[in-house]
Amino acid sequence: MLEGMSRALVLVDVQNDFCEGGSLAVEGGAAVAARAAERVVADRDGAPAEYAAIVATADWHHDPGDHWARDGEPDFTTTWPVHCAAGTAGADFHPSLAPALPHVDEVFRKGAHEAAYSGFEGTASDAATGLADWLRGRGITDLDVGGIATDHCVRATVLDALREGFAVRLLPDTIAGVAPATTEAALAEMLDAGATTASSGA
Repeated sequence: MLEGMSRALVLVDVQNDFCEGGSLAVEGGAAVAARAAERVVADRDGAPAEYAAIVATADWHHDPGDHWARDGEPDFTTTWPVHCAAGTAGADFHPSLAPALPHVDEVFRKGAHEAAYSGFEGTASDAATGLADWLRGRGITDLDVGGIATDHCVRATVLDALREGFAVRLLPDTIAGVAPATTEAALAEMLDAGATTASSGA
């Protein structure tokens, strides 16, 4: 945590199963991982740094019930292929994110036994502290958000952040969505709710 700063970077679910080759792959996921890593490294190498804290969220499913469609076809709305099973390679962060990981202050894992889209549903490594409390405890008021997928977990995280009173800036070239129509709708919803946008180089 850097003193006197109030902005944090939140990287949403940049995991193998959500990138190309994963069980629930999003086109452009690997590129998001690389751009997120570039942003983090540039920030930490810069003077002054922009971010007081950098956090990541991660799906970490043990048995999320009907969230996994294990019998029959998933509908890709409320049921999904098995993904991000706790302790598997699919739940690991994408290799392209690796340069950023030493700079990540905390990981918030979510969805152990139920569907969980928003990073604000996750808990820190102590398995007790939620994202909102963690950020407030460090004086964070503003968030930059990137990650996967724009129309699902990024959307849910941004909307919850706004409800919690944080100012949110979305990084449009550091996100990737599942489908064009739902991605466009999610972007409009986030902006209508009060989020703003900035380039990843901002």
